[in-house]
Amino acid sequence: MELLCSTTSLSSSSFALSSSLFVPPSFSMGGTKRRLVVLCSSEKSEKEDKMTVSVTGATGFIGRRLVHRLRSDNHSVRVLTRSKSKAELIFPAKDFPGIVIAEEGEWRDCIQGSTAVVNLAGLPISTRWSPEIKKEIKDSRVRVTSKVVELINNSPVDARPTVLVSATAVGYYGASETGVFDEKSPSGNDYLSEVCREWEGTALKANKDVRVALIRIGVVLGKDGGALAMMIPFFQMFAGGPLGSGQQWFSWIHVDDLVNLIYEALTKPSYQGVINGTAPNPVRLGEMCQQLGSVLGRPSWLPVPDFALKALLGEGATVVLEGQKVLPVRAKELGFEFKYKYIKDALRAIMQ
Repeated sequence: MELLCSTTSLSSSSFALSSSLFVPPSFSMGGTKRRLVVLCSSEKSEKEDKMTVSVTGATGFIGRRLVHRLRSDNHSVRVLTRSKSKAELIFPAKDFPGIVIAEEGEWRDCIQGSTAVVNLAGLPISTRWSPEIKKEIKDSRVRVTSKVVELINNSPVDARPTVLVSATAVGYYGASETGVFDEKSPSGNDYLSEVCREWEGTALKANKDVRVALIRIGVVLGKDGGALAMMIPFFQMFAGGPLGSGQQWFSWIHVDDLVNLIYEALTKPSYQGVINGTAPNPVRLGEMCQQLGSVLGRPSWLPVPDFALKALLGEGATVVLEGQKVLPVRAKELGFEFKYKYIKDALRAIMQ
């Protein structure tokens, strides 16, 4: 009898026999010698730990980084997109062998058989808000989330994903210069609060057997996208400074920490319910701009007045003119380790 197992990993508990594979060594079938295959538990657990993750919003700033992280750990990724051509430009087959890119009509087949789904889809909110854009901001989030949940719930039990990690936003809490918010705080009463409530409520309609983690994301910092990518050029042209009063709270998170938080939510059963995706030390926007100017070697004294932002963004200016102080209480309780706890360290790492 031959054992297909390395000698370094053999112990009384290091392998398991499948009774259906066992053939007594003295037994022969049709004169042919049979070979007993033994799977080492280390090899078996390695295979079982590999996930197949379907991702909406994979072509966005956060989604791209998440796809890279999943693939670096040899997980399978299925990109759920509404534009296959755009996704193929971002994830070319030569650089991403084996990745699956699926348009909406193919989402069902991708979600069925996935280990987990990450839902990041949504129209960017940093734009001028018209009634049509406001409707699309909400619809783009709620509609995609509703479709994802429906496909999860309609999957056969043995092919149903067991985890849904769905993005939401700190806009849930509404704006305040004095309040401090954690996961137990009530929702606000403005437009973005309404969007987040409906967005989260839709995700929570997932089957009760599916673990749902809702990540309320703050302002995500990274060089290749998000708010920082829009601010850096102004500072480099010596035209950077606080937006509005500079006293509004800026609840931020480095993109790498956010991706790690999502990854932990995929892999750890304790990550369930609402989790704030913000760094543990929010700052006033004026301080953030001062730190950015320092890192870039540029002044940060030229404020952008309220009326200029309102002229540019209309009602959408409320996103930057108002803020909220949001603390990641749940993430800290779960033992999540932030790599970037302070804004200065995050900005230095980004600008290196």
